[in-house]
Amino acid sequence: MESIQYFFAVDLGATSGRTIIGSLRDGRISLEELTRFDNNIIETCGHLYWDIYFLYNEIIKGLKLVAQRHIKIKSIGIDTWGCDFVFIDKDGEILKNPIAYRDPHTLGMMEKYFNECISKKDVYEKTGIQFMNFNSLFQLYTLQKAGNIALKNAKKVLFIPDALNYMLTGKIACEYTIASTTQLLNPNIGDLDEDIIKSIGMSRDQFGKIIMPGTIIGKLTDNIQKITGLGSIPVVAVAGHDTGSAVAAVPAKDRHFAYLSSGTWSLMGIETKKAIINKHSFNFNFTNEGGIEGTTRFLKNICGMWIYERCRKEWPTAPKSHTQLQKEASMQPAFRSLINPDDECFVNPPLMVNAIQDYCKKNNQPIPIGYAAISRCIFDSLALRYRQIFMWLKDFADFDINTLHIIGGGSQNDYLNQFTANACNVTVLAGPKEATAIGNIMLQAKTSKMVKDIWGMRKIIANSIDLKCFEPHETKIWDTAYEKFLTITQ
Repeated sequence: MESIQYFFAVDLGATSGRTIIGSLRDGRISLEELTRFDNNIIETCGHLYWDIYFLYNEIIKGLKLVAQRHIKIKSIGIDTWGCDFVFIDKDGEILKNPIAYRDPHTLGMMEKYFNECISKKDVYEKTGIQFMNFNSLFQLYTLQKAGNIALKNAKKVLFIPDALNYMLTGKIACEYTIASTTQLLNPNIGDLDEDIIKSIGMSRDQFGKIIMPGTIIGKLTDNIQKITGLGSIPVVAVAGHDTGSAVAAVPAKDRHFAYLSSGTWSLMGIETKKAIINKHSFNFNFTNEGGIEGTTRFLKNICGMWIYERCRKEWPTAPKSHTQLQKEASMQPAFRSLINPDDECFVNPPLMVNAIQDYCKKNNQPIPIGYAAISRCIFDSLALRYRQIFMWLKDFADFDINTLHIIGGGSQNDYLNQFTANACNVTVLAGPKEATAIGNIMLQAKTSKMVKDIWGMRKIIANSIDLKCFEPHETKIWDTAYEKFLTITQ
């Protein structure tokens, strides 16, 4: 029997963060959450900021707990959300807290960039990244146009996981998967695109050297070893983008699958050997983000559970239990009212319930009243939107797609999982819930030579969790509903 090996994972989302101990033994992985904390946006001086020092301090707290419990960890890995960044000055100091991607200062700046710098078509041909106003390219362009002092004095720009790795090790690097979210990276050359960087008045040497997932960045600095009570522990570049780590944890048996990372955002895609950049992917606004072992995550962002969670906060009398709420929703008439979850009106309205009702009224549909009817509207609409993206993916893929793997927190929503199987007419396998943390830890294990490759990782994951299977039912009814969905949303 092989000894237990321990790894320390930091999983930071846009609303909360966690530190986790992962253990690997006898071909199975298990997780233990050490700490959980809110990741709050700070509104001050006319902008929205993340508190990078708070996040760093929470990581230190987790490492101290490891030392206090005498757990001998092999390495440390950090994954976060994408696009945001930290400025480092010539003395190696952080200039200011990073502006959050939800800050509205980039609104309208994408179009200005295309008019003044590089055309939209040329940017997509270079990067293959979907257009979102908060992509790093447009954030940096906005700051440059505003004459931002921190940008002017920045010797280096580090994306969030790279910045935290730097704070732990003192080493500067630019991990590939997180860089791929920025609209600065050219997947055809595997590096940041110098023409795009020059278009915003910056130079390539202001960014770190690209490193691939599984690279050891460095070891904890002497000062952090002293603060935490730990030894010279290596810090590994996992898939720094949280979705990159999550997709690495898809427990697939072969390449004939699509995935749906289901949470606040839903991300549906396929894993490909090369980026897919053509007029069709451009028109549908698909994105090509970096994966592990040289793969590409060809995917599309979908609004996901954001609408549902926002509505829940507006329903004081609704059941607190998701299961009960979903049960009551299931008793409502199907497909009575439908929305396009990705319509701009649902991005961040003052009241989400009002936004849904206004959308239905505008499209001459019955207005859903009450939490059960509105929930039914949301779930029907999400499943039909998933079908739309899934059908596009089948056209793009150069292989048959036999299974849809749903991972992340949304994989626990049996109600929506069954709807998704019905709508897409495909077998759905749900799990793992903790995909991002598992992918983070398994990449550390791969770096430690405990597993050979991604398929070895996925075999261990499949052996460690119980997957729920949902087979499609009532597909003709869902076919008819999809036709209605298209007439309303197009």
